[in-house]
Amino acid sequence: MTQFMKLLLAGTITGVVMMTAAIGTAAAAGRENRITILYDAFGKDASMRKDWGFSALVEIAGKRILFDTGDDRDIFAANVKAKNVDLTKLDFVVLSHRHGDHMAGLAHVLSVNPTVKIYAPKEGFGIYGSSLPSSFYRKAEALPPDMRYFDGKPPEVMTFGSAWQGANFELIDKTTEIVPGITLIALVSEAPGTRELKELSLAINTPDGVVLVVGCSHPGIDKIVEAATTINPKIHLIAGGFHLVAASDDAISKIVAALKDTFKVEIIAPGHCTGEPTFAALKQAFGNHYIYAGLGTSFATGSGAGAEQRRGEAPALDAEDLVSYRRLAAREDPFGLATWRRKLANRDSDGAKR
Repeated sequence: MTQFMKLLLAGTITGVVMMTAAIGTAAAAGRENRITILYDAFGKDASMRKDWGFSALVEIAGKRILFDTGDDRDIFAANVKAKNVDLTKLDFVVLSHRHGDHMAGLAHVLSVNPTVKIYAPKEGFGIYGSSLPSSFYRKAEALPPDMRYFDGKPPEVMTFGSAWQGANFELIDKTTEIVPGITLIALVSEAPGTRELKELSLAINTPDGVVLVVGCSHPGIDKIVEAATTINPKIHLIAGGFHLVAASDDAISKIVAALKDTFKVEIIAPGHCTGEPTFAALKQAFGNHYIYAGLGTSFATGSGAGAEQRRGEAPALDAEDLVSYRRLAAREDPFGLATWRRKLANRDSDGAKR
C-alpha cells in the first residue's frame, strides 16, 4: 500500500470513529438521565412555591416518569409550569402511597393527560380503586331479597371505584418489573401509625447500578434498599423522602451507617420527609457524594453525579444505543473498512507485479 493510501485510510477510519462518537454523544445528550424536583418544602428556586409534599420528574432509560404529585393541585400546576414540564409527554405516573401530600396534584395531571398510565399500590379498599371477591361478607340466606345485598345475587368480584373515576390505573400488589430494567418495589409499613400502609418505590437498573426513587419510605428506607439489592447489589443513587423527620439521633445514625457502610450506597439525594437533622448527618457522611435536592433542582443520575464531573469521557451508552452497538459489533465488518482495505491491498499488489 502506498504511503498516500495509508494516510487516506487512516484519516477515513478516524473520521468514521469521530462521526460515530459524535452521533453517540448527541443521542445521549438528547436523552439525558436526570431527576427534577417539582414539589418539596425547601429549595432555592424563587420561581417555585414551597409546600409540604413530594413530586419528581424522572427522565431515565428513555422514559419520562412522574413520581408522586405533591400536596396541592394548584401549587403543583404552578411548579410544573415554572419548570416547563410537558405532562402530555409522560410515559407513566407512579403514586407511591395514598397520603395526600403525594397524590393531590394528580387532578391536574389528568386534566391535561387523562389517559396516562398510573401505577399505584393495590389495597383492599384503596383510594385508587380495588376489588374483592363477594365471598368476603357473610350471607343471611333467610332474609327476603330486598334486605340482601344485590338481592342476594352479588357479582363474583366486587369492584370499588377510585377518587379519579375513569383514570387509567394499574394497581401493584407485589414487586413488579413494569418495563425491562424498571421495577416497582412494593412493601408494607409495619411502623406504628402507618401499619399496613402499602408503598411503591421506583428502582431503575442502570449500567452504574440501581437508581432508587422513594416517596416517604414508610416501610423503612433500609428495607427498601435491601429489596433493591436483589435487583442489583450496587445501589448507585437514592432520591426522595426517608421518613426520618422526627427520628432520634440514634435512629438517624443507624440508618446513615446502614446506607453508607452496609449497603455502600454511592450517592444520596434526600428530600421531603428525610428531616433536617438527617440532611446534616447524610451530608457529613457522604461528603461530595451528597446531592442537594431541594425544590427546582435537576441533577444527573449517571456517572459522575454527586462528585466532581469527569472530563474527557464519553457518556455511557443507554439501552437503545447499546443494542445498536452490539448489532454493529456482531458484524464482521460493520463499516466496510476491512473490505475496502483488502481492495486497496490487492490493487497495490497488482501494481507491483506489473
